[in-house]
Amino acid sequence: MACLSERLQFSSALSILFLLFRICEEPTFFELFFVTIDFHCHSTASDGGLSPTDLVKRAHYHGATMISLTDHDQLAGLDEARQTADLLGVTFINGVEISVTWRDFTVHIVGLNFDPKHPELVLGLQQMANSRQARAIEMGRQLEKVGIADAYVAALAHANGRVDLISRTHFARHLVSLKKSPNVRSVFMDYLVAGKPGYVEHQWSRLEEAVGWIVGAGGVAVIAHPGRYPHDEASEQELIHEFIKAGGQAIEVVTGSHSKKQYRTYAEIAKQYNLLASCGSDFHAKGESKMEVGKVPALPADLTAVWTKFI
Repeated sequence: MACLSERLQFSSALSILFLLFRICEEPTFFELFFVTIDFHCHSTASDGGLSPTDLVKRAHYHGATMISLTDHDQLAGLDEARQTADLLGVTFINGVEISVTWRDFTVHIVGLNFDPKHPELVLGLQQMANSRQARAIEMGRQLEKVGIADAYVAALAHANGRVDLISRTHFARHLVSLKKSPNVRSVFMDYLVAGKPGYVEHQWSRLEEAVGWIVGAGGVAVIAHPGRYPHDEASEQELIHEFIKAGGQAIEVVTGSHSKKQYRTYAEIAKQYNLLASCGSDFHAKGESKMEVGKVPALPADLTAVWTKFI
């Protein structure tokens, strides 16, 4: 009985501390474990599972005080996300994640704190959106060759009928529903990647174009999850050099796509190249993402954070 009483007292104490955490304006014990900034997450405006409103609410619930919505090649969710963030007292930063074809593979460049109405940025992203439907139709054809019929129609339904949004993730969700894979992440072991059914090579923007759009719109360009790309040390260095030459200023160090070992690796690279450091969950949907939105481990203390550039 004494043991039970002690447990109840401990549980009550934790509840009180959690309530203080939710209402206190100053950082608390709990906030020391997670940085309150998430500069990489996705909504239904691209391939995320939550609306911009619900995504921001979820990030706020988890303690985020500053967030950027970085949908793939899309700005459509920014206004809704900003309105919700303003109501919740969360600082909102305009964001986007632009797909780039570099050498023979795809890399992603995150843009932060830019003018979303900048003509060159808007036009560039619109051209990319226009190319998605043709790729998706061909992906459906390729999957049909291995016995998966009507994949394009089903993927389009997952994209809420938006041909300008349809992506590999929408196809992956359909394949999970068919029990071809247990979850979205594992789909990309067997489908939709080079050498596997459903893969369609696609030409995205060039690196200098993507960085130029972001910088031209007054923003900061960030290499997203650099540890995820299939290159060796030499080509990684070449990517970073070309990125900096184009006007890029930052690199993601802490992200849901990196291991803890990679946090340290890219912290050193950020210092080596004098790059600003960014962090983000790369959250897409519950059960699909390795890191929860708004619960991003802190950047190493010896780095210069990207948000010092604009706050």
